[in-house]
Amino acid sequence: MEKIMIVEDDIKIAEYLSSYIEKYGYQVMIAKDFHHILATFREVQPKLLLLDINLPSYDGYYWCRQIRKESICPVIFISARTGEMDQVMALDNGGDDFITKPFHPDIVMAKIRSQLRRAYGEYAAKVEERVLTQDGLSLYPERLELRFKNEVALLTKNETDIMESLLERYPRIAGRQDLLEKIWDAQSYVDENTLNVNIARVRKKFEELGIEDAVETVRGAGYRLRITWNEEEA
Repeated sequence: MEKIMIVEDDIKIAEYLSSYIEKYGYQVMIAKDFHHILATFREVQPKLLLLDINLPSYDGYYWCRQIRKESICPVIFISARTGEMDQVMALDNGGDDFITKPFHPDIVMAKIRSQLRRAYGEYAAKVEERVLTQDGLSLYPERLELRFKNEVALLTKNETDIMESLLERYPRIAGRQDLLEKIWDAQSYVDENTLNVNIARVRKKFEELGIEDAVETVRGAGYRLRITWNEEEA
């Protein structure tokens, strides 16, 4: 029986969801200690997590980031927040889907079944977890992690997409237009500086790992990965 964990501080909503989901044969665990969500997650080892954003102490974004350090378990955010940026932040912080309150329980069940199929069932990848490597640098796209030596940098979804393009294209240039199309469905939602901001964040992630000048700007074309860490060791 597949376990589903609910992190929701409104006990009526949590119990309503639990009762409805259990009708479909799932085992449901409702978190009660909102200060130790990660510890509870480790103990329960759920197949899927329903996570509210507004929680006591730390918010759902924080807990999703902590969980993403060690698990690719599907996370569906459920929140009364309806703004587009809230949904963007949910995905950028490691979430897989977003449901707004008030919700219809059938929609919740459909999304749960969809995420479980993608992660473990008929749509799940039949290969091992993807890892992109280059000269000792390793990107784990599904974990939103960049690793170098014994250090780990946690990434947002946008940062992961940019790094994935840089690694896949190396030593070629990752075009500016290609990066925009990979990250956003439509350029109309961003201004011309948005990619520059995200590239700056990617550079900071490299710096967290002790790597300087890893992203080269190619004027009029895009960006290219530079293997500067081997140059320093040479």
